[in-house]
Amino acid sequence: MKMRRKIVHIDEERCNGCGQCVSACAEGAIELVDGKARLVAENYCDGLAACLGECPEGAISIVEREADAFDPEAVEHRKGSGENRAESGEQKTATPNPEPRTPNALPCGCPSTHLQMFGSSCEAANQPLSHSDTSSALSHWPVQIKLVPPTAPFLKDADLLVASDCTPVACPNFHRDFLKGREVLLGCPKFDDTEEYINKFADIFRTAGIRSITILIMEVPCCSKMPLIVQQAMALSGKSIPTETITVSTRGTVVKRQKLAA
Repeated sequence: MKMRRKIVHIDEERCNGCGQCVSACAEGAIELVDGKARLVAENYCDGLAACLGECPEGAISIVEREADAFDPEAVEHRKGSGENRAESGEQKTATPNPEPRTPNALPCGCPSTHLQMFGSSCEAANQPLSHSDTSSALSHWPVQIKLVPPTAPFLKDADLLVASDCTPVACPNFHRDFLKGREVLLGCPKFDDTEEYINKFADIFRTAGIRSITILIMEVPCCSKMPLIVQQAMALSGKSIPTETITVSTRGTVVKRQKLAA
């Protein structure tokens, strides 16, 4: 399906074939073909520009035009069928778009979609935890971005934690250091639908009166999309919300903090 959206554009005259953009693209949308970087299929590109800062020649830009919709399932299908991304300097021939696949819908009445707020208020669950306290700081359910409606009561005037799926596993003190005092939304910017995320966050920002946003991501390339998703959603919603991005290593240590002023 064609739609007007943001997508990568490569200036082949500027491209020197270094292949840095190939390594930076987690979806495998870019390959080296005849010594030049090329977008091999429109539906592999999510338009979030993780590759943009990797080109030493400035040959990559993001443009808005009619293009096939981004299809994360097509990306995974391609990877699963053994079509590996080109390594730096490797020559490839562009492959045609696979048939788009419809994402599976959640079963009606799934318990994971039922809104819950723990206790009579969020205050008890969100009290600061001591170093020896092993209780949960989670104050609501569900927690997945896909499952939380913009009108969820726990989002009203909330301090929001947007966490990549792997962070609670990597961070030994996730509840104490990041979750306490915040409402959490979890998701994976690599495997999930980024356009769906942008639209969901934009609706939340328009509706809920979010006070602040903390974005917790891993120190891996695909996680770098989450701050871009939140920023695009704020632009779409017309809101400006104080935001901090915290990057952690695979061992759970904080390696970077970056604030975006409102």
